[in-house]
Amino acid sequence: MSGADPLLDALVDIVGAGHVLVDAELRAGYETDWTGRFHGAARAVVRPGTPAQVAAVLAACAEAGAPVVPQGGNTGLVGGGVPRGGEVLISLRRLDAITVDADQGEAIVGAGTTLEALQLAVRPDGWDVGVDLSSRGSCTVGGMVATNAGGEHVIRYGGMLDQLIGVEAALADGSLVGRVPALRKDNTGYHWEGLLAGSEGTLGVITRVHLRLIPLLTGRVVALVALDDLADAVSVCARLRRALESLVALELCFADGIALVADHLGIPEPFTPSAPVVVLAECAHRDAGDLDGLVEQLGALVDGPPEVRDSAVATDERTRARFWSYREGYAEAINAVGIPHKLDVTLPIDRLADFEPAVRARVAAIAPDARVIMFGHVGDGNLHVNVLGPPPGDPTVDDAVLDLVTEMGGSISAEHGIGVAKRDALARSTPPGELAAMQSLKRALDPGEILNPGVLFPA
Repeated sequence: MSGADPLLDALVDIVGAGHVLVDAELRAGYETDWTGRFHGAARAVVRPGTPAQVAAVLAACAEAGAPVVPQGGNTGLVGGGVPRGGEVLISLRRLDAITVDADQGEAIVGAGTTLEALQLAVRPDGWDVGVDLSSRGSCTVGGMVATNAGGEHVIRYGGMLDQLIGVEAALADGSLVGRVPALRKDNTGYHWEGLLAGSEGTLGVITRVHLRLIPLLTGRVVALVALDDLADAVSVCARLRRALESLVALELCFADGIALVADHLGIPEPFTPSAPVVVLAECAHRDAGDLDGLVEQLGALVDGPPEVRDSAVATDERTRARFWSYREGYAEAINAVGIPHKLDVTLPIDRLADFEPAVRARVAAIAPDARVIMFGHVGDGNLHVNVLGPPPGDPTVDDAVLDLVTEMGGSISAEHGIGVAKRDALARSTPPGELAAMQSLKRALDPGEILNPGVLFPA
């Protein structure tokens, strides 16, 4: 590479020639997002192996005025982790060290560690991770923090910010900030954890995190509940939340999505006849050998309400996994049909039932042939709206859905982030003073605007 590009020569000096990828075939897997909707060509893919190397890469890019895009597992759905054209892509996958403190229930984790690898590392000591996602085999802890991911257990444990004891990140000038390892009680100065969680790589590149763990709950009971509509689902879920201290998940599926998943996976639908709405409820406690109480309590709650058309309860691992597949199989089944417009939004709980028919009508008005497939986390008001049919590059349907969410008092991003897909909607839905303050913070920490340009704000 010598002489062809001084920046690439500098990057080779930092990470080694084997970790600076310039060949188009080697870069390709990093340049398109999981949905296939967002892609671009990187100047190079750089794979640092330590936080110090991340910092040095950023310092070299800042000196050269070269924009960068940080990437973890490349499971993002809003275009925030792939190049738009000509950026240096920093892959963090080599930062995968895990140190577990089994006595204190804590872990220090490299940003490139997959969620599944972390789960496997901590469970033998009786601990678990408070956030779980269906993409656990690919998504990375750093990316989960950068988007403040929520997942399936928010109603019990909160999102990624709630799991953080400390965070370390490299700023645009190459300086490392934050503290890892950190202290559970430390209120000195600004709160880097709160600042970086959800920042999507626009303020700094997360290198390590210090996480609090949760007790491993091996005793699990899963129920599927068949209902007539979303209003009934909200009502039943409210009763479950009040009555069940052991509740860890409340997931929502619709008939069209379950049919799609069942066909894709080659499994039967859970109810005959099919139900318009199906809720998955999971309860958990420590003892896998003593489930009678959980089964009795959950069974009585899902069988009793008049809104319930049918229900099924599972305790064995195989049946529980099949029940969960109706919900976790959505993403794969949708992607098998086409390139979706994926919009994760949050509504006030009391507006969910109004939103569902309203969003279908709004999409039909502008894209009559489109398919709307929805699922979500009904316990926290998060719906994933997937629209199949409109061209991937046409934002018309995205704008229509996100504007409806704003009109109904919701949030345009529940857990996937803003990326480039929702950048314009962020500008429309955020008060001007708040947006200006965010941009001021961005300029203060990244004066050269090299960190993930085009994400959150126009480049």
